[in-house]
Amino acid sequence: MSSELRLFAGECTTTFEGTRSRTQHGYVVVMVKPDDTVLVHDADGYQPVAWLTRPDEATVEHHGDGTDTGDAEFTITARTGDQNLTVESCGKGAVRTIPVGEAGVPVGDCVESDCAGTLARTGGDVACVDCGMRYGLPAGATVLEKRCDDCGLPQIRVERGETFEVCLDYSCESLNDRIRERYDRAFDCPDCDSDLRIRVTDGRPFFGCEGYPDCETAFSIPAGVVVGLCDCGLPVFETATGQRCLDGTCDSYRE
Repeated sequence: MSSELRLFAGECTTTFEGTRSRTQHGYVVVMVKPDDTVLVHDADGYQPVAWLTRPDEATVEHHGDGTDTGDAEFTITARTGDQNLTVESCGKGAVRTIPVGEAGVPVGDCVESDCAGTLARTGGDVACVDCGMRYGLPAGATVLEKRCDDCGLPQIRVERGETFEVCLDYSCESLNDRIRERYDRAFDCPDCDSDLRIRVTDGRPFFGCEGYPDCETAFSIPAGVVVGLCDCGLPVFETATGQRCLDGTCDSYRE
């Protein structure tokens, strides 16, 4: 979901008090981001001439509209610890409020009703840049060009023992259900010989001993594919950093 970026432009005096105190004067553009980060830019280069990132406190005061006529006077203050940034307009300036949100790699179109927004991959999520609908991605997931036949969202490819291709929306097609169908009871607990079950905590699947709570053996499932069996009887995974036993502390397996 987009938030508001506030822009202020005009002749200003900028004062920074802190480790390197300084005062600057000139025609600048000031950006106040949704997290209250203040950036002061002049005409030279890409680096701001003054800034304060995510301050503990920020206030903006302006008088007059300034939207079309450039007749606003404004004062911006931001403080973090012993650092203070003040930007004060000298005469009349302009003020704008502009929608702003996350930016990422476009991966498809939103399928929510009454929304024609673009889905973008932003870090560990896929989110609509318009309505803000968000889908979490498992670690190491690849977003595919393929679309789900049921809902139209992109499919994702995830390696958890084998390669699974499922819908981006867990409520449409559950990756955890696919993992459970493939690996529930597929291996024995190395400590008590009971079946290892696929269990889920906080949305994340893992191998847990059927004998719990008498046996508390459990293993997280690494991002990778099974390529064999360790001497201990557990599967060996090929991961981005090399091969490893499901039990990351196992002394039986050596590449």
